[in-house]
Formats: sequence, C-alpha cells, structure tokens
Amino acid sequence: MAEVVVERPERRILVAVDESEESSYALSWCLENIVSSSSQNKDSLILLYAKPPRTLYPTLDGTGAAAGYILSSDVMESMERYNNEVAASVLDKAKRECSSVLNNDEIKVETMAEYGDPRDVICQVAERMNVDVVVMGSHGYGLIQRTFLGSVSNHCAQNLKCPVLIVKKPKSNGGN
Repeated sequence: MAEVVVERPERRILVAVDESEESSYALSWCLENIVSSSSQNKDSLILLYAKPPRTLYPTLDGTGAAAGYILSSDVMESMERYNNEVAASVLDKAKRECSSVLNNDEIKVETMAEYGDPRDVICQVAERMNVDVVVMGSHGYGLIQRTFLGSVSNHCAQNLKCPVLIVKKPKSNGGN
C-alpha cells in the first residue's frame, strides 16, 4: 500500500521583535527550534516591530482647553525619522539573524513595522495575517512591574486565538 503524503501549507509564524536581548533570544530560539523548511512543512516568518504611537502634546490656554502643540513640525519630523531608523535597524538585525541561521532561501521572511501599543499591534497583525503562532520574548518583569507596566506577552496570550509561544531568556549565573 502506497503511503499518502499530505502537503501541509506553509505555517505563518509571527515573531515580535524589539531592541531587547529577550527579543533577540526569542528569535534565535524560534529559528533553531520551530522554523522548518522540509519538503512537508514550509514556514514563513513575519518579523514585526511595534513603533511607539505618534504622540501629540497639547498646550493649554488659560481655560484649560487645548490651544496648540508644543512641538514644532521639525521636531515631530525628527522624531518620526528616528522611530523609522530604529525600526529599520531592529528589523535589519533580525533579518540578518534569520539569514545566518537559516542559510537558505526556502523560508520566506517578511518584515513589518506598525505604529501603536505593542500589545495592540501584535494582536491586530496576528489576526489580520491569520498567523499560526506568535513567538515573543519575555522581559521577566516581577509582579509589581507587570502590574504598573502591563505585560505584552500576557496580553497577547490572553487575547489571541492562535497559540502564543513566550520564550524566556535563561538567567545568567553571574559567575556563581
């Protein structure tokens, strides 16, 4: 009896990247342990960077109503350029990491940068692109920091319909 091989369509893996070591570790871990380019399972990586939301700083007139903006258009343009440069740098570094580990053109790697709160951006892109899994690092905040800052990974794990793989960077011994 002949074996029937069912080709599985490509998996779409979204990896949230930022400037942190935890993010870099999560990407490396994903490339070594999840991504596959076998003939039965082709994967597609989406590297996503969430740029800080555009912020307007209103000034107040004597009545407490917004009267204008403190920042000039030159300053806003400069901030926009800086955010774009950081995003490009982070995504370029992540893409180089993919190239050095994968060593082939079998894996499609796509990069995206979108404005907004990382929690919302990751969830919206994952839903919109119908990804199969989201991979992200954990900053390892304690209870107090998580309470005040919120946890991006926790938010995504609770709100996404697809699996969310949270990769925690091992603590170094510090020579002990």
